[in-house]
Amino acid sequence: MPAAAKDAIALLKADHRKVEKLFSDYAKAKRVEKKRTLARQICTELSVHTVIEEEIFYPACRGGAKDSTLDEAFVEHDGAKVLVAELEAGDPGDDYFDAKVKVLSEDIRHHIKEEERPGGLFAQARKADLDLDALGRQLKARKKALLQQIDADGLPRPEIRTFSEVEIGRAKTARGAKAPGARARQDGEAGSEATV
Repeated sequence: MPAAAKDAIALLKADHRKVEKLFSDYAKAKRVEKKRTLARQICTELSVHTVIEEEIFYPACRGGAKDSTLDEAFVEHDGAKVLVAELEAGDPGDDYFDAKVKVLSEDIRHHIKEEERPGGLFAQARKADLDLDALGRQLKARKKALLQQIDADGLPRPEIRTFSEVEIGRAKTARGAKAPGARARQDGEAGSEATV
């Protein structure tokens, strides 16, 4: 394996290029079977990439990268996970399937741009003087294990961070703002605490 491929950022960028090509191929595909195959490959690549970033790369960047940059990356992943799950449950003949692939493609392109831009997560990781070669080896090993798991059990179902209205309200209250439904309860109305 070339020396550059051992670097964590080089490995992650190679994943980015691969999924960009898959999205491009999907956009050109006409046959349903070809779209089905490409959609499966997109879902697999994104699922594995998400897991290795969230389990290994992002935690290694904590302290060396801005927390807001990492928080945004996690939230962008969560949006992608929702669409990946919908694509996995659907079929190219379904209503909105092509639209979901297109929106996912746009979201992923934005995410890639944010990670790779000057001052983005990858630049912050380099500046933090992380051992990117060691991280690259960890990412490669975890990726290999995940691909073997997918062959045996199907795609992993990564956690999607969601927050209920109550949790958001508690966070706002902790910062000094009123929680959703607070006025209603103060006025004696029945305030509901529905989740999002």
